Amino acid sequence: MTPGTPPVRIYDTKAQTLRAFAPLDPSNVTVYVCGPTVQSGPHIGHLRGALSFDLLRRWLAHRFGRVTFVRNVTDIDDKVLANATDAEPWWALAYRMEQEFTRAYTAIGILPPTYEPRATASIPQMQELIARLIERGNAYAATDSATGAGDVYFDVRSWPEYGSLTRQSLDAMEAAQDADPRGKRDPHDFALWKGAKAGEPSSATWDSPWGPGRPGWHIECSAMSRRYLGPEFDIHGGGLDLRFPHHENELAQSTAAGDPFARYWVHNGLVTVGDQKMSKSLENFLLAADVLSARDPLVVRYALASAHYRSNLDITASSFDEAEAALERIRAFMERAVRTLRDESDDLRIEVTVPARFAAAMDDDLGVPQALAVIHETVRLGNTALDDGDLAATRGAFADIAVMTGILGIDPLDPAWNTGSGGAEASALDALVRTLITQRAAARAAKDWAAADRIRDAVAAAGIALEDGADGTHWNLLGTQPGTKE
Repeated sequence: MTPGTPPVRIYDTKAQTLRAFAPLDPSNVTVYVCGPTVQSGPHIGHLRGALSFDLLRRWLAHRFGRVTFVRNVTDIDDKVLANATDAEPWWALAYRMEQEFTRAYTAIGILPPTYEPRATASIPQMQELIARLIERGNAYAATDSATGAGDVYFDVRSWPEYGSLTRQSLDAMEAAQDADPRGKRDPHDFALWKGAKAGEPSSATWDSPWGPGRPGWHIECSAMSRRYLGPEFDIHGGGLDLRFPHHENELAQSTAAGDPFARYWVHNGLVTVGDQKMSKSLENFLLAADVLSARDPLVVRYALASAHYRSNLDITASSFDEAEAALERIRAFMERAVRTLRDESDDLRIEVTVPARFAAAMDDDLGVPQALAVIHETVRLGNTALDDGDLAATRGAFADIAVMTGILGIDPLDPAWNTGSGGAEASALDALVRTLITQRAAARAAKDWAAADRIRDAVAAAGIALEDGADGTHWNLLGTQPGTKE
């Protein structure tokens, strides 16, 4: 970060205030974000959370240079085991769902993490951390006399700072629900190690000093963040719903073990449906795969980024419509400028300083909505310059928009977004093909087979295949996946 540059300010959830961000190592910002529990595929709320930290990472990289970004995968958990079947063991389910998350993240331009550890690859580190907590008197092994199962719990009353993240008193908290209460000294104690249970697969069990079993959820992130970033790192992130109990428990067990742990806590708001948190348990979620099959991924990215990351976002069809219209305004100016300036320079994407208002918005707790407003104001000024024939101003506006949209990952002319499967051209093609499908259906209903065949042949000649099925007619470009149905 250049001396004299205004500081980046981030809202620290633990401090409950905006704080100037000062990394431990100014040449390497370290970030740990809680990734998905892969018991089933991603919904749009998962994408919003991952995108929030993708935007934070991009801005920190712009300001500081290097960001070591760790996002874990929870591939062993009660829910993963519950969703497994005889035909698909838990580890196979977890891997398949992990791939679904990766595809969805990639589709909307989320950068891959520096490291993406799976929980099952860090069992020794988890056991080492548990042993240290027992030695320090902050955890205890409790062997159930009836089953012989060896559970280990964190003793919350042994740690006076428990509750400091969410500012709750212990007696006002709900009892921990992450494990059977067998052997607990206090209902609030949470599981560090879960003794093996009858009926659970042997492949989900590891040997330990306390008996065979598997790790609790909370210990996983403490062990993995320490393994990949060290005992102290800059930012710990995740969804607002993870503050309690997950992050509260992480903070308690890591600091009780003697680690400074995270210096800043950052939480993104949730995606809501009718003011209710979107979740799989409430069955009110939009699957990412369904949204991405119906909408241009760039539109999805813009729609999810358009609200401040700490606010809740109520997603509706109009959210995507508005995002599409906003992107089209940006795209139209950039394409118009390229056509006008084509003979002026081989490279319009010249090195420019990020506009001051855009930088100020991003420095102020990642103010993406305000940054987008700067982009659209620049688009307006750029169009005025084009209308006036002011090529210098047009060139400057294009360069500014290119650098700003590049930082946010929403440059509509970036080849990554122009794969032939999205954008205005795809929408126009879809509309034309759907019209022809409707006309063909009407001809077939009237038993005008000759007209129906002519439409099908014309569509085929354009390189488009129609596939009739019980649920309607699908179309696809030859060699691609099926498209719209009527």
